[in-house]
Amino acid sequence: MPPPLEGGVEGLRVVEHFHSLQGEGFHAGRSALFIRLAGCNVRCSWCDTKHSWAAAAHPLCSAEELVEAVRRSSPAMVVITGGEPLEQNLDRLCTALAPLNVPRHLETSGVEPLSGAFEWITLSPKRHREPRRQLLACCHELKVVVHGHEDLHFAHTMAAACVAAGGNRPHLCLQPGEGSTAAVELATNHVLKHRQWRLSLQTHKWLGLR
Repeated sequence: MPPPLEGGVEGLRVVEHFHSLQGEGFHAGRSALFIRLAGCNVRCSWCDTKHSWAAAAHPLCSAEELVEAVRRSSPAMVVITGGEPLEQNLDRLCTALAPLNVPRHLETSGVEPLSGAFEWITLSPKRHREPRRQLLACCHELKVVVHGHEDLHFAHTMAAACVAAGGNRPHLCLQPGEGSTAAVELATNHVLKHRQWRLSLQTHKWLGLR
């Protein structure tokens, strides 16, 4: 893994930034400016953004350039995602975004230390690399991708770990793995039987949105 960038003069490794709708999770349907950062060592086999994994393959982008993109779009929120965004230091970017008064959201697997300041943190933990206690304690939304029964057990383990970490009681979301009717049935039936969970669907893909 390359050393974390500091987000200073050299900037951040950015795959893309674009204005669209948040397609999944608690804030689905809201206007969002997405900043997709490069680099990821979690490397899930089902990942739909594998092109983001190699950080050095993507250009450096200054915090000022990203702030200007947000200012032009005037979204309801800024979503910093990846890859795994916390492989880069987000302090300077979050500081630069703060004067815009646009809520900053983070989507992370939670395997790296938290940097930056966020109004909303979506933790999407993975069974093969469990998250840090720090992220379990501060997340607002726990979103677990479901492929099989073992993922349902993992989801409940992570929900209990959030409570044990002494932080928020996050909103709980199950998201079926893409293209799997069995996963849809599994997640749907589980939500029907466990009212504390809600179903998260990738609605942006249904609509053909980026």
